[in-house]
Amino acid sequence: MTGETVFNQQDRVANLCILTLNGTQELGEKINRHLVSWAQKGGGTETNFLVESECPRFSSGDGKGVIKSSIRGDDLFILVDVGNYSCTYKLFGKENAMSPDDHFQDLKRIIQAAGGKAHRINVIMPLLYGGRQHRRNYRESLDCAVALQELRQLGVSNIITFDAHDARVQNAVPIMGFDNVIPSYQTLKALFRSYPDLQPDRDHLMIVSPDEGAMHRNMFYASIMGVDLGMFYKRRDYSTVVNGRNPIIAHEYLGNSVEGKDVFIADDIISSGESMLDIAYELKKRKAGRIFAYATYAIFTNGLATFDKAYEEGVISGVLGTNLTYRTPELLQRPWFHEVDVSKYIAYFIAAINHDVSVSQIIDPHEKIRQLLEKKRSGQEI
Repeated sequence: MTGETVFNQQDRVANLCILTLNGTQELGEKINRHLVSWAQKGGGTETNFLVESECPRFSSGDGKGVIKSSIRGDDLFILVDVGNYSCTYKLFGKENAMSPDDHFQDLKRIIQAAGGKAHRINVIMPLLYGGRQHRRNYRESLDCAVALQELRQLGVSNIITFDAHDARVQNAVPIMGFDNVIPSYQTLKALFRSYPDLQPDRDHLMIVSPDEGAMHRNMFYASIMGVDLGMFYKRRDYSTVVNGRNPIIAHEYLGNSVEGKDVFIADDIISSGESMLDIAYELKKRKAGRIFAYATYAIFTNGLATFDKAYEEGVISGVLGTNLTYRTPELLQRPWFHEVDVSKYIAYFIAAINHDVSVSQIIDPHEKIRQLLEKKRSGQEI
């Protein structure tokens, strides 16, 4: 079943309205185009589902949320990218980059601006606010859990996030809709298109998890493609804390030989990229073939120089990342980086929620991946 078959005017819960916060306009436009196309094929006359809004600030730094048209009775979807550090605002004459806290405050301002007039409020937050602090040790905050409870109290009905660092945080809001989406089909499609000679079978490809926390992601790829799975164990120094975490002493490999095989490594975030590169160098010592790294959020907080060097030395053959958060223009120009477009997948979810139907009725990722692998193995164009 596809988006076109469910997007009928008479079956909607309410009129659809999409609101893009600062830094999400590009992704919002792509989502809007898919939804408009499906609506028109379903007999609708809509040409745009986007509603204009802004969060201006006073010179003191105080802000407010403004929605520039009526949303009364609408099924409201708010798109927010808390990781977009390219957005700025002026504070006492100085230019400040927006932090995740600033983006989250703007989200709350826009929800307040809706004033309870929307039929339902749904938040699409691909990079989950505070999601990396996913468990509590000693006297520590749990920002993500508190933020989700705050959104529930503000009247949010559903939250859609992608590849949460630890999806168990949804236990903080057990009676609110919470979807943690893994764009595995879109990732494999981008991988096969970028590297047509890649052979997804046990003799030529192997999946390796970068640590125990990412096992479930990599186990899925290994299971669905029927290839071997290995993993690295991060041996840490728990007596020291550097930049908020215990430093890694060594990466210990567990699994079958990777000699001569291409390797695919999946994780949720490439931040500094240190871990991913350490693993790539370790795999090369074990005579692995090409190494492909994937992260849902390729943010590269420490720059690109180390990955440029690894690419030039033939250690990393390619890195894939989604368009769910901000990517620097420099990253997009790198020959080793390949973007995974997830806009259509988000549009499917919006269509499903807006029609109160099961998402699996619109898109079954397992079936889509099975068909993709059949095409790949039979030599058809992807």
